[in-house]
Amino acid sequence: MSFPHLFSPIELGPLTVKNRVVLPPHAHVVSSLWGTDAEAERHLGYWAARTSAGWVDGVSAHVRNHLAPGFEPTGVGAQYDGHFRQPYFLDRVGRLAQLLHADDTILTVQMILQGGMPHAASPVPSGPIVNQVPHALTDEEIDWFVEEYTHGAQQVAAAGADGVELHLNHDDMLEYFLSPLTNRREDEYGGDLAGRLRFPLRILAGLRAAMGPDRVVGVRLNLREEEPGGYGVDGPDGAVAIARALEASGYVDYLSCAIGSPWGNPSYIQSHHHRPAAWSGLAGTVKRAVGLPVVYTGRVTGPAVAEDVLAAGHADLVGMARAIIADGQLLVKAREGRTADIRPCVGGNECISRRIVEGTPFSCAVNPGAGKEADRAVHAADARRRVLVVGGGPAGLEAAGIAAERGHDVTLWERGDALGGQLRVAARAPGHEDYRAYLAWQERRLAAAGVRVETGRTACAADVAAYGADRVVIATGASPRRPAVPGAELPHVHTSVDVLDGDAALGEHVVVLAQDDHLPPLSVADHLAGRGHRVTVVHGTAGPAPLVSRYSLGSILGRLDARGVVLRASEQPVLIEEGRVVVRHVYSGERRDIAGADSVVLACGAVPETALADALRARGIAADVIGDAYAPRRLVFATKQARELALTL
Repeated sequence: MSFPHLFSPIELGPLTVKNRVVLPPHAHVVSSLWGTDAEAERHLGYWAARTSAGWVDGVSAHVRNHLAPGFEPTGVGAQYDGHFRQPYFLDRVGRLAQLLHADDTILTVQMILQGGMPHAASPVPSGPIVNQVPHALTDEEIDWFVEEYTHGAQQVAAAGADGVELHLNHDDMLEYFLSPLTNRREDEYGGDLAGRLRFPLRILAGLRAAMGPDRVVGVRLNLREEEPGGYGVDGPDGAVAIARALEASGYVDYLSCAIGSPWGNPSYIQSHHHRPAAWSGLAGTVKRAVGLPVVYTGRVTGPAVAEDVLAAGHADLVGMARAIIADGQLLVKAREGRTADIRPCVGGNECISRRIVEGTPFSCAVNPGAGKEADRAVHAADARRRVLVVGGGPAGLEAAGIAAERGHDVTLWERGDALGGQLRVAARAPGHEDYRAYLAWQERRLAAAGVRVETGRTACAADVAAYGADRVVIATGASPRRPAVPGAELPHVHTSVDVLDGDAALGEHVVVLAQDDHLPPLSVADHLAGRGHRVTVVHGTAGPAPLVSRYSLGSILGRLDARGVVLRASEQPVLIEEGRVVVRHVYSGERRDIAGADSVVLACGAVPETALADALRARGIAADVIGDAYAPRRLVFATKQARELALTL
């Protein structure tokens, strides 16, 4: 494939961008530029592996807060002193600028005061999931912020970056001024669009003066608000009118357009439930209304999608984040015609969700080496060894791939007739099609690395011993768990694997018993509802899927509600009979009947398959156990464990 639009240069104010790809801020979730020296080096190393992009809008920097003594800010923008006031701002941003400029890549810094905790135009919450009432800025505080933003821009120029981007979206303090939903002021900073834009335009005037003629100033703009009362694309308050006003100010060199809320359906980090670039046409509406270059960001999953957006005239540039996390060499491979070698993103949002929900470190589900480029841990093995990997699910595939790429002689045994394990089953759920692309990529990868793959091969301890491997990796996965509930073995009770495999005969009303804290129970409910079943989901937690972050949860909940799926919280099954399920409220202990249950589906996680590992241990044969065979978790856990093990082989 060729990408004539994607790899053409473009003028951006006084600058020339070498291609049409912008990398929006996201490396702060990988490793903090503002943290320890080691964290900063990892952050810089991440960007150093991605200088093939024309433009890195890569520094996510918070502006200092103006707070009452003792007030504790909360939320995404919970900063006291901000980043522009840090003593190492000039050094670290300057080093990043030099690193990017060496490959003719430009750098801009996004200025953020996100979260509205505590600042806003009025004491009005912006959506249904955060109800903390903010502090309405006084005129004096507005003046203070104008000076603070201007100081930040001066720091950007002094550091040698190429420009600034004003964050005017996604629950930023400035979006609260822009929005008719949250700006209820009756002074000069409220009322019509001109009044609501007055504060942002004062800041932009300061940024423009600080940047001078040789640098750029841009605005990150939401194409619409997802809450009733907010602005849309058209109309006197809409994104088109806002874009025209920003252009008319003369302060702005480009507009970066996005979609979604921090919590909704879609969120501004859209999950795999949405088709690629689904809202690029809205950016096209803005592009046709202004003469400024327009960037579109939102599920641009690869070079073909990016080329389509550009060719359709929806945008002048495209933003990519998760696709570039998944494969830092995406653009290099696309330019060289090696699109089949591009590791696909699956849109699961683990890159951001696991940090904010579980407090675990950053990791990409499909690229466990992302963010670790500066460690330089992947290198050729010191000696070639025979490695046997048993199990062709995600953990086994990743371990085999890395081991072979390091120079080992690798054989993989898979008892099924195809690779993929439980991920191949999950790929049958609605919106999970990207998993199939990922598995196909893994198969190509293993073939290119020289891994010998034997499907239909059930391993026993004697076979492993006879093979005589130097290292044995057990990745035998897990089997569906049936909870110890009376009636769980009845003929009308099935597992979610049975359902997705198409092996279950189901009645009209299906009760899904959820004992899994992530997406699978909701995905199987979506699958069932899409096939015309009436579905009830019972989960023991206070809310569904507590380990799924707000960036993904809204999309699946929106789908389920639209299809009439009923969610019952804080209940656990205590009895399954033909025609009914008895549940117990986990807090009150009260028992209730769910009548008319024609079929029951168990979405209760999995139990490790340990038979082979146990047999090898009994024979005194050393083996490493990874993935679901150790403890069933998610794709991101399996690939991370596989990488860490493969680096020791």
